[in-house]
Amino acid sequence: MKNEKNYDGIINLPHHTSSKHPRMKMIDRAAQFSPFAALTGHGAAIDETARLTDEREEIEESKKEIINNKLMFIAECDDEKPEVTAVFFVPDVRKSGGEYASVTGTVKKIDAYNHNVVISDGKIIPIKNIYDIHFENREDDL
Repeated sequence: MKNEKNYDGIINLPHHTSSKHPRMKMIDRAAQFSPFAALTGHGAAIDETARLTDEREEIEESKKEIINNKLMFIAECDDEKPEVTAVFFVPDVRKSGGEYASVTGTVKKIDAYNHNVVISDGKIIPIKNIYDIHFENREDDL
């Protein structure tokens, strides 16, 4: 009760408005009290560390030979290249490991000079990263 009497003289006065400074927008005023990142980039570093990558599997010699035979078969198809699904390893640019991806399409060409397989949609797959190749429209998959 005692404290209520201390404010009797000012409690009913109108809100003060400055005659020199314009009133601050509500969005700008709220920004003063918004949280900030004291450690810039720390959240991104944590997210990057938590991101998982796969280790590259070593391919057995017998499987390398099968992949090589399939690539030679594709190279020999002069008139119409077959449609294939290629499973390949994509190395991660920021940390060790990577991920396995697959692409389905018609082989445009096999670039023996650069050791790449070029798919019709423009995707370039390094031959050394190919893990497996499956023919889509053939029953005998070599």
